[in-house]
Amino acid sequence: MSLLIRSSYVSQFHTRNSKPSSSSDQIPSKSLLFSSFNHNPLINLVYKRNPRMQSLSFSSSTTVKSSLIDPDGGELVELVVPKSEIELKKKEADSMPMVKLTKIDMEWVHVISEGWASPLKGFMREDEYLQSLHFNSLRLKDGSLVNMSLPIVLAIDDQTKEQIGVSKNVALVSPQGDIVGSLRSVEIYKHNKEERIARTWGTTSPGLPYVEEHITPSGNWLIGGDLEVFQAIKYNDGLDHYRLSPKQLRKEFDNRKADAVFAFQLRNPVHNGHALLMNDTRKRLLEMGYKNPVLLLHPLGGFTKADDVPLDVRMEQHSKVLEDGVLDPETTIVSIFPSPMHYAGPTEVQWHAKARINAGANFYIVGRDPAGMGHPTEKRDLYDPDHGKKVLSMAPGLEKLNILPFRVAAYDTVEKKMAFFDPTRAKEFLFISGTKMRTYARTGESPPDGFMCPSGWNVLVKYYESLQESDDSSKQQQTVVSA
Repeated sequence: MSLLIRSSYVSQFHTRNSKPSSSSDQIPSKSLLFSSFNHNPLINLVYKRNPRMQSLSFSSSTTVKSSLIDPDGGELVELVVPKSEIELKKKEADSMPMVKLTKIDMEWVHVISEGWASPLKGFMREDEYLQSLHFNSLRLKDGSLVNMSLPIVLAIDDQTKEQIGVSKNVALVSPQGDIVGSLRSVEIYKHNKEERIARTWGTTSPGLPYVEEHITPSGNWLIGGDLEVFQAIKYNDGLDHYRLSPKQLRKEFDNRKADAVFAFQLRNPVHNGHALLMNDTRKRLLEMGYKNPVLLLHPLGGFTKADDVPLDVRMEQHSKVLEDGVLDPETTIVSIFPSPMHYAGPTEVQWHAKARINAGANFYIVGRDPAGMGHPTEKRDLYDPDHGKKVLSMAPGLEKLNILPFRVAAYDTVEKKMAFFDPTRAKEFLFISGTKMRTYARTGESPPDGFMCPSGWNVLVKYYESLQESDDSSKQQQTVVSA
């Protein structure tokens, strides 16, 4: 896995919220900031995009807080109705045409309502949809650009469209039948699924998980409008305490007095290679002069494909990693990112990075083939594994997020631990993919010593054992029925 953190410091150091500080808290000099990473192959690209970086001067009175990075659009969007207005809003919604939401639709309601997609204030209208689909960004009224690489849209069928008619507002109904919010000043437009799929994934091959789960069975129309949510989205699955909103995360970073926040997204269990990379990131930030870098370990909590490890199992495994001291609980915040997973590679990784800006992270770690998957019909990767990091270095609207390169981590068969890959000893390194890791656990085969903390590995083994027991039980029941 190759990791990056973006190396553009302009927005981070020049913000209206900076405050005077003592000399001991000053920002490290520009030479120190870049000297440790002068091998960065992308630095020229960053300079070309932001020539001011070459002549930055840092005031001795400037300091950095994690929350100092402004959310996209300058203000964090929060769309949960105040308690004093809930009854009135619900009463109004009772008389509106109803739009039934799927589970994934509800995940997007969660995402939009908490501000992860700021400055987006609802499901996209057509002009926003077209900008996102074709430009991976939105142009704001002041002329500035924000990144928006994934269309965040709500599909409806012909019958629902007919029921809405000329109504300007609609009520949103959860899969359980509860009215959870409304869309106001709505706009309905055509849902060209083929174009959406082709431009988002770069292919229309069958077998794309999000497409088959959510887009193919959806309606032929999209409805956009301003979102209002009547209460914060909860799942009541025992994990809601992990679901911190961008506002809550920013407050927690400030409570911990973080002067740098580096976010790491994953949808797999944490192995020691991940930990090596995250711990090395913190070490490098300390060497650069930061006093208290904090890690945001941010597993994706929305839709994932069927063979991915379920969220509850991953969260239990992550807790073991902290309990065993593989990651330091004092400098690590574990939280769930509520977005569904697209597996759309370089297009999707921009969304993952953008959402962390809104959460207050000023550094973002991105791995090899981020948000990628195997080609659904051919025996190859769907995306070039290096394109995700290259795209992030050039993506419009992500200039204020900091990225720097890291080396590949793999299992060192001589030292019997995860280590940075040494090409002069290439034959002595073993690359264990997420798929291979899951295969180990599924078949009961132990991974090499030092690959993952034992208690974390036991969580995975127990999960796959439970699947096997369930399969065996189902087969026995089928046998009895047949007899």
